[in-house]
Amino acid sequence: MSNGNVITDAISDAAEAVADKAKEVGEAVANTPAGQAVTEAVGKAKKRVAKARKQAGKMVDEAKAKAAKAVKTVKAKVAGEQKAVKKAAKKIARKAAAKRAEVKKAVKKAVKKATVKKAAVKKAATRKAAVKKAPAKKAAAKKAAAKKAPARKAAAKKIVKKAAKKAAPKKAAKKAAPKKAARKAAKK
Repeated sequence: MSNGNVITDAISDAAEAVADKAKEVGEAVANTPAGQAVTEAVGKAKKRVAKARKQAGKMVDEAKAKAAKAVKTVKAKVAGEQKAVKKAAKKIARKAAAKRAEVKKAVKKAVKKATVKKAAVKKAATRKAAVKKAPAKKAAAKKAAAKKAPARKAAAKKIVKKAAKKAAPKKAAKKAAPKKAARKAAKK
């Protein structure tokens, strides 16, 4: 058993001796001009790599910030344009509704006028017929009134049609306008 301890001690001593010698050789090489040049070159290279890595990181961060800013700007611009388009569409819709109401009012007024005129003509014709005593004269008055009534009725219809025609093309133009505004906003 003691034999084993001696061998172990001898191996340990040998390992220590080799380690010491390697250290001495390494220091000797490092202290030579070539060794110092290598050490210096390695140090400089490490510094350059660290500097380059730092700059690359900085550039990546800047690029990210610029991209985020550009995205934000584009989003804001799109939102603004959409808001403007919606606003224009609402304005046009309001104008169209007002115009329709105006046309409706004009048509109602024209119809009412025609009805009032028709009633007045009828009343006048019946009064005239009552005043005249002769049956022959009454028949003539009735014929005249009957002739006048359809003519007035046609005139009233003409007025209503004319008002409706005036309103119709404007309605179509107003409907087309929101689409144009949306297309213009999309092109910008």
